[in-house]
Amino acid sequence: MDIDKYKHQHSVIFDNIRKLKEFSHLGIAEHAADIAAQVIKMSSVIKLHLSIEDKFLYPALQEANNPRLAMMGKQYQHEMTHIAEAYGEFARKWNDAGHVAADPGGFRSEANKVLKVLFDRMQREDRDFYPMIEKV
Repeated sequence: MDIDKYKHQHSVIFDNIRKLKEFSHLGIAEHAADIAAQVIKMSSVIKLHLSIEDKFLYPALQEANNPRLAMMGKQYQHEMTHIAEAYGEFARKWNDAGHVAADPGGFRSEANKVLKVLFDRMQREDRDFYPMIEKV
């Protein structure tokens, strides 16, 4: 199964997370507009990624005649529901420069928590899940 587009989207999301870190280190309040714009940009990639996973990847895994992969797909999809909800709340709150500038500490705290979970999840997919899919 060809999953290059999923891996590319992960790369784009990792790059967006890196840029958010850079802006944060330069000063959250001073770079609030950049941070809010980066959150919006990253959100569009994440929404697209989740949508094509749900519409194409996970259904294909269920039809692949590989019970272990089908079970893993269901588990990953279920786990991602909670991660996506947390990210959605984060993005809705911090996609506005005024909110970011008004609460730099809140942004930092939530970004560290939510983006770490997202980052760790994508690394796990890249390391464990995607290689199994590519063998199918």
